[in-house]
Amino acid sequence: MHTSLPDFDMPNEEQVHLAAESFRLLADPTRIKVLWALLQGESSVACLAELAGAAPTAVSQHLAKLRLAGLVKGRREGTFVYYSAANEHVGRLLKQALFHADHIDAEPRAAAR
Repeated sequence: MHTSLPDFDMPNEEQVHLAAESFRLLADPTRIKVLWALLQGESSVACLAELAGAAPTAVSQHLAKLRLAGLVKGRREGTFVYYSAANEHVGRLLKQALFHADHIDAEPRAAAR
């Protein structure tokens, strides 16, 4: 049925897996705060911890996971590592998620509880 629609296209399995993994890693308030801060510019773990209201060790663990997923990148300068968002796609993804959060109707969410 759907395949008869013009321009119908499904993502391949690898795309679906990688997208789901990105969403899974973004499903944490601290990670969202850290990524938002990184969209403002490069930052250290200590600064990100302060901005996110979390312990530096926790932020460091979050950054390691985000780095492995390709959502952030690090730049070493001596003994310090400065992090930044991996690319502009990360910014668009996060901005869209926050935009969506601003436009969710509160009544259906309350009824679902």
